Amino acid sequence: EIPCVIANHDDLRSMVEWHGIPYFHVPVDPQDKQPAFDEVSRLIDEHGADCIVLARYMQILPPDLCRKYAHQVINIHHSFLPSFIGAKPYHQASKRGVKLIGATSHYVTEELDAGPIIEQDVVRVTHRDNVEDMVRLGKDVEKLEPLCTAGGNVKWCSCCGKQYEISQKNKNRTTI
Repeated sequence: EIPCVIANHDDLRSMVEWHGIPYFHVPVDPQDKQPAFDEVSRLIDEHGADCIVLARYMQILPPDLCRKYAHQVINIHHSFLPSFIGAKPYHQASKRGVKLIGATSHYVTEELDAGPIIEQDVVRVTHRDNVEDMVRLGKDVEKLEPLCTAGGNVKWCSCCGKQYEISQKNKNRTTI
């Protein structure tokens, strides 16, 4: 069950609402991000989400939110981590001449793109592929369901020798 979608862009509202899912647009002021993060936290708590998926949410969560929602926030990163963290990973990959690019879903921690990895997928590229080709191929990999639903969200994967489970309060309520 998806109790709501919280987005910092308003471009997918009609598609989300068409599916009967509440959509909340929370723009982020680059000069003062804290009010937006406070509102996101309030909405997550109000809707009882057990799992929060960051999909194209290009904002770095502050440490207090990382701690508050530890082992609940999953980022779908447009790169085959641990390589090419941060923004523009396909530009970085192109400069390095890699032959595999991919996407990674991982738990969000206070350290950027360094949380325990849940799932990964890759696609092969060649020297004939330019950055735009890599971006297009990478977006296709990011959309693959296993990255979003690793373990069906019933029992999250084992990471670092620990197993994390969704709380029983609102089992399987995922906010995207």
